[in-house]
Amino acid sequence: MIKNSNILITGGTGSFGHSFVSLTLKKYNPKRLVVFSRDEMKQWEMAKKFNDDPRIRFFIGDVRDKERLHRALHSVDYVVHAAATKIVPTAEYNPFECIKTNINGAMNLIDACIDQNVKKVVALSTDKASSPINLYGATKFASDKLFVASNSSYASGHETKFSVVRYGNVMGSRGSVIPFFLSLKNQEVLPITDNRMTRFMISLEQGVELVWHAFKDMLGGEIYVKKIPSMKVTDIAKVIAPKAKHKIIGIRPGEKLHEQMISIEDSYSTYEYLNYYKILPQINDWGKDKLRIKNGKKVPEGFVYSSENNSEWVTKDELKKWLSLNKNYIGQI
Repeated sequence: MIKNSNILITGGTGSFGHSFVSLTLKKYNPKRLVVFSRDEMKQWEMAKKFNDDPRIRFFIGDVRDKERLHRALHSVDYVVHAAATKIVPTAEYNPFECIKTNINGAMNLIDACIDQNVKKVVALSTDKASSPINLYGATKFASDKLFVASNSSYASGHETKFSVVRYGNVMGSRGSVIPFFLSLKNQEVLPITDNRMTRFMISLEQGVELVWHAFKDMLGGEIYVKKIPSMKVTDIAKVIAPKAKHKIIGIRPGEKLHEQMISIEDSYSTYEYLNYYKILPQINDWGKDKLRIKNGKKVPEGFVYSSENNSEWVTKDELKKWLSLNKNYIGQI
């Protein structure tokens, strides 16, 4: 579907953006891939990495600026929305800025995509949007609702389709626990927020593949949740620094003990597939739409998809192997 098309990714110089651009260029050979972001230095570094590939266009802009988005989206077929203020403590202490980017920015993008007749939009969400307890999660929850409802938001109708993909902790990305522990691996003590803490573990490649799948499968309004394994944070620490002692420092402001991607409230309209779940919207009776359900199996009432009750877990040996294979890339993007 996205082969030989025009694609734009917001927040394109982030961890996900680097992987999406690299893998999409290789697999789908798009006509044009626009990297839209506000950091000129990151764009400069990314341009050098891709050796001035003629298919890539770099566009300085901010999702807070609707006029700039409108210009950037001219002749674009597909959009991936990855731009966000996403560090939990940063959002807690800078709430106005988080709301401007994550909620107002989503509204700007939705309007601009409709105005420019974009075919399909996939927005990246987070586990923190499920039963949110922090501002980042609350803004992404609102953003998810905006993208879902915008499939029928104009009285006159429109052709742009919007869907969402949701996943948890990206292994090895900047700001995640793996590069943090690696930076401290030679110290005698590692700080642990809580020894019960668990996290979902997904690779950037798996995140990109979920976005590709959403573009192929979506009719509009779906939230796609990848089935991924969990791991205890203490086990991650033991693999990276086996001799270090652990110091419990307490959970940070707005942080959850376990990650959740599907809440009990979502279970009423969630369907299971081989490698993922699909949360269908309860508005417009889309949760009962056979064209959206396809071959999905309804999850049991009361189902919750959380990192502590997961049926699949990353072993220490599997993490050691992953660290060995990815040592040159961890924390770099």
